[in-house]
Amino acid sequence: MSLKSIALRDFVIVRELDLDLMDGFTALTGETGAGKSILIGALQLVLGARSDAGVVREGAGRCEISAEFDSPARLASWLEQAGLEPGDTLLLRRTVDAQGKSRAWINGSTVTITQLKDIGSQLVDIHGQHAWQSLTRPDAVRGLLDSYAGVSTDLLSLRWQEWRMAQRILAQAKEAQESLERDRERLAWQIGELAKLAPGAHEWEEINAQHGRLSNMQDLRDAVQTAVDALREADDNALQLLSRAIHALENQAHIEPEFKTLAEVLSTALAQMDDTVHSLRAYARDAELEPLRLAELDERLAQWVSLARRYKRAPAELPELLASWQAELRALDKAADLVQLEKKENQTKAEYLKEACQVSRLRSQAAPLLANAITQAMQDLGMQGGRFEVVLAPAEQLAQHGLEQAEFLVAGHGGSTPRPVTKVASGGELSRIALAIAVTTSQLGQAQTLVFDEVDSGVGGAVAETVGRLMRQLGQDRQVMAVTHLPQVAAFANHHLVVSKRSEQGTTLSTVEHVTGKLRVTEIARMLGGERLSGATLAHATEMLGQSPEEGI
Repeated sequence: MSLKSIALRDFVIVRELDLDLMDGFTALTGETGAGKSILIGALQLVLGARSDAGVVREGAGRCEISAEFDSPARLASWLEQAGLEPGDTLLLRRTVDAQGKSRAWINGSTVTITQLKDIGSQLVDIHGQHAWQSLTRPDAVRGLLDSYAGVSTDLLSLRWQEWRMAQRILAQAKEAQESLERDRERLAWQIGELAKLAPGAHEWEEINAQHGRLSNMQDLRDAVQTAVDALREADDNALQLLSRAIHALENQAHIEPEFKTLAEVLSTALAQMDDTVHSLRAYARDAELEPLRLAELDERLAQWVSLARRYKRAPAELPELLASWQAELRALDKAADLVQLEKKENQTKAEYLKEACQVSRLRSQAAPLLANAITQAMQDLGMQGGRFEVVLAPAEQLAQHGLEQAEFLVAGHGGSTPRPVTKVASGGELSRIALAIAVTTSQLGQAQTLVFDEVDSGVGGAVAETVGRLMRQLGQDRQVMAVTHLPQVAAFANHHLVVSKRSEQGTTLSTVEHVTGKLRVTEIARMLGGERLSGATLAHATEMLGQSPEEGI
């Protein structure tokens, strides 16, 4: 997996750029101010860095950056969870308009900047020229050590948050005991009032229906008798009339066959009518007036209405109201149970400490290994006898990140006492230490594209040649891009990009081109001796390129 191409439109001083990139080690060089770091800035932007209107080229309405990567199989689940279609490549695209408004896409689908930053961190690692500055921040030091140790602090952070939440709940409960007790008494009294009624879930509808029937029972009985009379018991009832109609049609069915069908329909109606009469008579037998039951229902309805008015609710809502009060009372009982809350606080603290101790153990194991690895890298970078230490000290108080603070100490040469990174005076030493750390830790991440932005500043000579070899070595199994001002580093690159600027109609523009052969010799010579090239510098440049592997020429 690597960065295949990057395209810029109206970005800072770049009007238009389409750049295809290759695996291996690529050096990016150019005059000071030509815009070498602009390309890195564009890459950071398309990977989710913060943006503002200042990145839009003067006179343009918006800038656009897109970067195409090989798509690794391990990102398939991430893409699926984000609702994006996986493919052979990943196309990241971002625009920023003149008002500073930003939009982002992955494979043509709109995404958030957070999503862009998340996937970007898995595609590219960028090491800046001021990387050493982050080594003075405790969180950055701890994060680097955790990465080296393979430690995830997600569970530790969760345990910390659970403990802090239990602490807050306990403290709030202690402060609110008096108020909680008043609320409990109020709720208990209200629940007692409603509990006397004991309203059923659908009781209101049922007793209303019963009351409606009993209060109108005489009218219902009269209606039943009227219907039975009309259907069967009257002199000229419906059953007789219907039977007569059926008989008349059947008598003529031999002449008109359709009458037979109509007679069958009427026969069905006759049977249904007869069933209806039986049902009505059964209803009449069971339809008692029941004055005592009616009185009971009157009293029950009055109780419902009285409580509903008292609590300003519709009667049908009383069962739900009772259930909600009961749930609220249970919550208050739980909140008022200080013993249980204290037990919960102690339990969550113990779980936090258990996880924190596990993280501390892994950090303690990794600290000397990281120190040894960086110490070895320092020897290769001209700091013979230098020593790097990772010191773990107990934190002043328990914290979300664990039980200890991590600090980096450095001795720049043999015989000196290791001191905090901030007290290392030499800028060259700081740069080499940062480079040693970058080389050591660059193999930790999963990102297959590594970008070094002038991390070699402050070094030169034989050390610069060592840096070039290290970059070349890293490029054997990852894609490496390095912005450099050192010809010794650029000479070891598999591929060489040169950034230059020109003036067009009063506007400064930046361009990037691949150089090989004589053009590359000329660029290395310029880096050696400035704009005025001499035979000596050209010869030296040719010699440097000849000493690197043949594909670097």
